[in-house]
Amino acid sequence: MSNYPVLLHTAIDARDCRGLAEFYRELLGLHYRDRDKPPSDGSPDEVDWIVLLDDNGSRVVTIQKKEDTTPPTWPSEVVPMQMHMDFEVRSLEELERHRERAEKLGARLLHDRTHVEDAPLYVLADPAGHPFCLVL
Repeated sequence: MSNYPVLLHTAIDARDCRGLAEFYRELLGLHYRDRDKPPSDGSPDEVDWIVLLDDNGSRVVTIQKKEDTTPPTWPSEVVPMQMHMDFEVRSLEELERHRERAEKLGARLLHDRTHVEDAPLYVLADPAGHPFCLVL
């Protein structure tokens, strides 16, 4: 028995539940929980909650359908960031490679701080507008 709660996963709101799940599945190399896989028969995908797992079967990210969500406007505070995720990479080469991959998957670059020698990073927005960082 633990003295503390354990993080189960990070839940992210999105208008396009499947679209954002696909972005994070591809970006992070995750896979769907069996019951959350896209329909293989071409039927409409009416999901409102998708769980993505790592290779050990542990939950990492969940996407929750929210029709009334407004994307953050970071760095402006008009619509605050509310939360963000940081993803660590091991080298400058990986930092560049993962930024390019994220952009190909639909992310957009918000801030480039790669000129800061002891803490280079990129701030990007996922396809739903949520900021996330790639950090060395």
